[in-house]
Amino acid sequence: MPFKVGETLTYDVAYSQYLVAGTAVATVVEKKPSFSSTAYYIVAEGRPLPLISKLYSLYYKMDTLFDSYTTLSQRTSLYSEEGSKRRQSATLFDRSSLRASFELNTGSVAKNEFVVPTGAQDGLALLYALRLRTFKAGDRLTVPVVDDGVVYTVGIESTGPEHLKMRLGEFDTWKLNVSVVDDQRRPVGKNIAVWMSNDVRRLPLRLTADLPVGSFGFALRDVR
Repeated sequence: MPFKVGETLTYDVAYSQYLVAGTAVATVVEKKPSFSSTAYYIVAEGRPLPLISKLYSLYYKMDTLFDSYTTLSQRTSLYSEEGSKRRQSATLFDRSSLRASFELNTGSVAKNEFVVPTGAQDGLALLYALRLRTFKAGDRLTVPVVDDGVVYTVGIESTGPEHLKMRLGEFDTWKLNVSVVDDQRRPVGKNIAVWMSNDVRRLPLRLTADLPVGSFGFALRDVR
């Protein structure tokens, strides 16, 4: 594994016209028995800078149970605070029946069960699964990704190698260009990319995405 328990990645987050609008932290919290297997419990949290939070309160927390044997997500949840709104969702994967159960709580609870393809991931699990791969220019893969009860199709193509200069240092990287379409084959976002370090740790150094709610950029600031 290129990561281990205790690893903490801290990112500066840019949003639209803000060069740094907030921070995001991804932590491998523990490795534990889970659903008749063993899983890494990984948590990612995002917060705006204090000045921005005075204008609008935001907080996001996503977690995943990442099976250490299958390298697939067992369960994922997402909690968000946007102003006075609170939202909690969770998805549980049943790999034997190729189904997933989704629960959404926004004050009232809604539940749904649906079919998922073999190898379906959640977004956070996919990022860590990509760290297990070695890349070369021209590599392509397609991964089904589940989010909020919808199965998206994520295409990934590697280019490079590319030298990247950052506040954290200089790195040789592979650039992973990402395309996303929903279950109606409609594209979601554009200019989505991840720069992965070309070393044993395969750190996700930089992430960019233009989404309907704005343009985002993540730059790794600290690794522990």
